[in-house]
Amino acid sequence: MKPILIGIIAAFFFAFTFVLNATMEAGGGSWIWSASLRYIFMIPFLLIIVLSRKNLKPLLQEMGRNKRAWLVWSFVGFGLFYTPLCFAAAYSPGWLIAGTWQITIIAGTLLAPLFLITIYSKKETVQIRGKIPLRGLLVSLIILAGVSLMQLEHVAAVSSATLWFGFIPVIVAAFAYPLGNRKMMDICGGRLDAYQRVLGMTLASLPFWLILSFYGLLTVGGPTASQSFQTLIVAISSGVIATVLFFKATDLVRGNMQKLGAVEATQSMEVLFALIGEILFLSIALPSVLSIFGILLVMFGMMLHSYISVRTKKSVMQLNA
Repeated sequence: MKPILIGIIAAFFFAFTFVLNATMEAGGGSWIWSASLRYIFMIPFLLIIVLSRKNLKPLLQEMGRNKRAWLVWSFVGFGLFYTPLCFAAAYSPGWLIAGTWQITIIAGTLLAPLFLITIYSKKETVQIRGKIPLRGLLVSLIILAGVSLMQLEHVAAVSSATLWFGFIPVIVAAFAYPLGNRKMMDICGGRLDAYQRVLGMTLASLPFWLILSFYGLLTVGGPTASQSFQTLIVAISSGVIATVLFFKATDLVRGNMQKLGAVEATQSMEVLFALIGEILFLSIALPSVLSIFGILLVMFGMMLHSYISVRTKKSVMQLNA
């Protein structure tokens, strides 16, 4: 239950992304700066944390042993995750993005066959191709059904541009985030803690953010003071606090696909937290009875996922590429 609780807390801080990105777009800020500034602002905070724990040297040594993998999977896990989310914010409201983002619940489950699993026994060690945990997938579908009900009443009022530019990028992000996260867990092999791994991926993705920033200067000019401040809040809440908590939760269940799926399912709570945030700060209308039923269905799916993960008795597995 501890990893699931940590995942829910992470979802609360992740929700700041959807609310503040919607606020920045409403204020005329560009998605380019919403994306790039978040990760640039994260670096000083993460450096202070890792340096205070005297863990910077082991991180740099680990990155030096596999530079290409760090660059590629950090770009996937951070670049292909957050840039599409910010781009989508220019076409869709925060609640719709948060709802679509829950596709990551199923995406994380569907990625299992991409990894080899090492099973240790007294007699031998064997590697098998990961399988999709059907029970976890079914529960994820329940959660997704609840999310769909929450958003159903709004879809009819959305334009075709919103559906394409506000939907497809989020789908890309929903698959990129768990893929990058799992590959980096695989590469690190438990040798780095969550703080080191987030800092390492942020540093490895920095060339992409600098290129995106340069593109922003040429096309839309520099960010406003208001957008810079709001992006700083997102960097601290979502980029540092939420990401570290989520990585910590996934580290606790590394190698157990069933429990890993349960932790990733906790991110469905982002919809509830984002909805509350938009009601409080953006004065959106209260949810309908249908949306409330969807929220309850999500809660039920969360509890069922937790129950299955606790009852599952499987050998501890270690992911290997």
